Amino acid sequence: MNLADLPDLVVETAAPAPALPRLTQARADLTREVQVVDEFGRPRSLRIPAERDLTVYVDKRELVTLMTLGAHPEWLVLGYLINQRLVQGVHEIESITVDWDVGAAAVVTRQGIARIEERTARRVVTTGCGQGSVFGGLMDDVDRIALPPQARLLQSQLYEIVNTIRLHDSTYKTAGSVHACALFLDDRLQLFVEDVGRHNAVDTIAGWMALQDALPEGERVFYTTGRLTSEMVIKSAQMGVPVVISRSGITEMGLHVAQRVGLCAVGRATHRRFLCFTHPQRIVFDAPPPEATGAAA
Repeated sequence: MNLADLPDLVVETAAPAPALPRLTQARADLTREVQVVDEFGRPRSLRIPAERDLTVYVDKRELVTLMTLGAHPEWLVLGYLINQRLVQGVHEIESITVDWDVGAAAVVTRQGIARIEERTARRVVTTGCGQGSVFGGLMDDVDRIALPPQARLLQSQLYEIVNTIRLHDSTYKTAGSVHACALFLDDRLQLFVEDVGRHNAVDTIAGWMALQDALPEGERVFYTTGRLTSEMVIKSAQMGVPVVISRSGITEMGLHVAQRVGLCAVGRATHRRFLCFTHPQRIVFDAPPPEATGAAA
């Protein structure tokens, strides 16, 4: 056979994946020592959380100032932009540079953010420690969120999550006055974040998730020490999390949004007690605690 008679072979190669953004690794002390006087008039020293301001600039345009501990500021800024729906994904960002000397984070996007002035003109101040805010309407695009319909969490796994948080070393144990959020796959801890406001902690986890190629197998479960407000529920749903657990309660709007998007909201979760406020079909009751015995009549 004459090789010239063979058809030309066309080899298709996949387009290279866009590069992840360049991130600094800025660090700051999470606590500081202060002098106090107790109820007996005696001087004491103790540690308190270090709260600092971080002004975010996007393509040299000032966007927002975040009050934060500063544990993972690059993840926080990235997650904030994603949860605010200002960017659709991590590949829209060229770099995030944090400089604590000037308290600023400089974000460079690859192609700019379309209509950024219009999209950031309307601000909603939300409930929460540190008082969070979101741009635009809280319910914008909620009906587009699709959580996995078959996602389930064992009751025994829920108890393991609560116990893992209880035993975890934390700034709260040494200094108090902070909120914590954590991402689990089933009952396996993936990331634990503390900040002065729970909205910062969830944004930081969202930023970390966006940088991962893929998470291991398992149902995504989110834990927070704060109450389940509409903001927390919406952000969790945007992250593809079908089950959220809180040691606190839930607000009316948080309840409404959780019902609407199919999210299982569990509150008052301490030790072996909890209340499932929405979509209890996502909980497999495999380890009910013994019934409390009341006094004889």
